[in-house]
Amino acid sequence: MNCKNCASPVIDNYCSACGHPRLLKRVDGHYIIHEIQHILHFEKGILYTVKGLLTHPGKNIREFITENRNRLVKPIIFIIITSLIYSTINHFFHVEEGYVNYGGKKDSATTQIFAWVQSHYGYANIIMGVFIALWARLFFRKYNYNFFEILILLCFVMGMGMLLFSVFTIAEVLSHTKLMQVSSYIVIAYCTWAIAQFFNGKKVVSYVNSFFAYLLGMLTFALAALLIGFLVDAVFRH
Repeated sequence: MNCKNCASPVIDNYCSACGHPRLLKRVDGHYIIHEIQHILHFEKGILYTVKGLLTHPGKNIREFITENRNRLVKPIIFIIITSLIYSTINHFFHVEEGYVNYGGKKDSATTQIFAWVQSHYGYANIIMGVFIALWARLFFRKYNYNFFEILILLCFVMGMGMLLFSVFTIAEVLSHTKLMQVSSYIVIAYCTWAIAQFFNGKKVVSYVNSFFAYLLGMLTFALAALLIGFLVDAVFRH
């Protein structure tokens, strides 16, 4: 028979050209459990990725980009999953409503844009990462990393930021103590540290550049959202 993936002749259980199995296992309860275990498995999974990003983010992300892309969860998947975790937790506990509230008109484009950001953190974080990556590319232009490699770095780092927010959200609910403002400083500190570690954690200037790249990236993202909302409102009003 021929491989159903690349049409090459298949003699053994797997295609010698692309590695696709000759026969796929039937989707059943065992298959679903195996897929869940694969995602959560400590080696090459979410837990392994989180551990690596907490202890040695710079080293692990550099290895992902330059040496081995199988040890960590794919960066886009990682930031979407972690953002979904935070969004789900916030949906049940509504902690964020006491901190984040854009005071514009409900029918304005700007208000709708920020409402979309709050409802789609996964995609919004990727867009925000583009802005931060542009600033990081400027501040760390002496290093041999292109824009897309820096964007991969930010997907991992901002994904960890979402997990930290999730932990503090649960802690606030359980302790009945206002912790989300504290968590914002901790997330900024973590992102600053992780980005600096990626480039050169031994230089103080790396932490300064990292902090301003992250801060200016968030600021320009917010300003861009405001500008787009203003332009949309201006066009439709006329």
